[in-house]
Amino acid sequence: MGLISGLLLFPLAPVRGVSWIAEQLMEAADAQIHDPALIRAQLAALNHEFEEGSLSLEEFEEEEERLLDRLDEAGAAPAGRSREAP
Repeated sequence: MGLISGLLLFPLAPVRGVSWIAEQLMEAADAQIHDPALIRAQLAALNHEFEEGSLSLEEFEEEEERLLDRLDEAGAAPAGRSREAP
């Protein structure tokens, strides 16, 4: 990059920096959302809440389905359970 182009593009440096930070945050959030270990932990917590009686059967099934769909999207089958019909 030449001196002239560097000077002309210098005002855009903060924009590029903010853009890079936003990309890094999106990548980190995406990795966390699709982390199979985290999803399994959320399933375990959901089961615990249901066993305590904090959730109705309908709420439990709805949330469980959502978490299992996320687990499928992450490319991992839940431990000890297969969603495919025999």
